Amino acid sequence: MTSADSEFRFELRCCRWAEREWPLDAITDGAVLVARQLGTKRRRWDTIVLECDPDALRHRAKFGEKRLDGDLLHVLRNAPEEWTYYRDCLPDPGYPWRYVRESIHEADDRGVLETRRNGNRIEIRRTWPYREWVQRIVAIENKPDLDASAARALRPQLEYDVAMALADEVWVATRKTGEPIEPALLERLPVEAGILTLDPDSLESEVAWYPRRLDVDGPGTRILERPTGGPRDASPAQFEYVDPEAKARKRLEIAERAYERGWRAFVDTMRSDCRHFELRSAGQLLPWCAAKGRCQTAAECSSRCSHVEPEPPAWRTRGWPIEGGPGKRAKALLQERRRRRRPGL
Repeated sequence: MTSADSEFRFELRCCRWAEREWPLDAITDGAVLVARQLGTKRRRWDTIVLECDPDALRHRAKFGEKRLDGDLLHVLRNAPEEWTYYRDCLPDPGYPWRYVRESIHEADDRGVLETRRNGNRIEIRRTWPYREWVQRIVAIENKPDLDASAARALRPQLEYDVAMALADEVWVATRKTGEPIEPALLERLPVEAGILTLDPDSLESEVAWYPRRLDVDGPGTRILERPTGGPRDASPAQFEYVDPEAKARKRLEIAERAYERGWRAFVDTMRSDCRHFELRSAGQLLPWCAAKGRCQTAAECSSRCSHVEPEPPAWRTRGWPIEGGPGKRAKALLQERRRRRRPGL
């Protein structure tokens, strides 16, 4: 098993663990959504856990399975109860109003906003109020083999997360070793980041270090450049502040993308139409390459793979086993499971 394969499988197992076990304290009562490989232009997290208000999450389902991007959120969160000219009820977006009109028409097409013409004016009325359904965002970095070199590479990313405070908590998930003192505790990681040890086979977990709650309601600090002159370089880092309103918008956009994708979307970037592609159960459905004899990564399972071999046409044209070949059925199966994790759908 390669290190990339090991980390990819560990990531999928960590997502399954989060669905089963989160929240860690039994006091919290809420719905949980899990996504993977999401973030911003400057930062991408391995796993994202959304703690949600159950009733508001069911209400969110009225807006459909697709995410609402920043432009749509600007319209839907400010749409009035009664018919109003859109420029009288929507705050100035900070960009040309023609893009707002495009978002209004898109929302109308998706059935989540009502529009009408009053002369040459476009009036809007909300179909449903958009409720704040996300309570907390938890970011998890997956490093099954957290040695010294991996910790050095991971530390700047965690420092960025702590300074920016887009997530309420930041964790590092690593493989459980069973030693009296887990090796991850001896690495130089930010004290604000929690450390979770996980057995990827049994999904038994233990908190080795609890995280600090980050100030998501305050301004964030975006680190732009760090001193690179060595250990004696005392030159200052370059940074900029991010206002709380921008952070709140970005958090909601991340949550919307997580709502749409989930973590089972890994098959969408793989060659599931290859005859060697399989889904095997290990407490959950994981991708398996029969040619390689192991769990393959998304980067490996592509058209560049030397083992790729399309399914025989008969598999895809005769409705085998259910309206298409095994690859299409694998996608449908994972999509069904992803849909069941979103209340109201």
